[in-house]
Amino acid sequence: MARKKSAGNGRDSNPKYLGVKVFSNQFIRAGSIIVRQRGTVIKPGFNVGMGKDHTLFALKDGIVRFHDRGNRKYVSVIPQNQ
Repeated sequence: MARKKSAGNGRDSNPKYLGVKVFSNQFIRAGSIIVRQRGTVIKPGFNVGMGKDHTLFALKDGIVRFHDRGNRKYVSVIPQNQ
């Protein structure tokens, strides 16, 4: 009697760990990842860079701010005065 071994196509993929890593009003260091995403769901604002896989990261130390401009979402890093 045949038995079903696994659901779906029989292959399993590794998790991709996508999502927001640092939330609004949190301090972040330069080079740290803010958002890992597929496509540009959230766009880079001030002091935020974007990698080739659309990962957003901080270019300067500061406080993370998420904001809307029109119907698009942006994330910026506000530098701290030292």
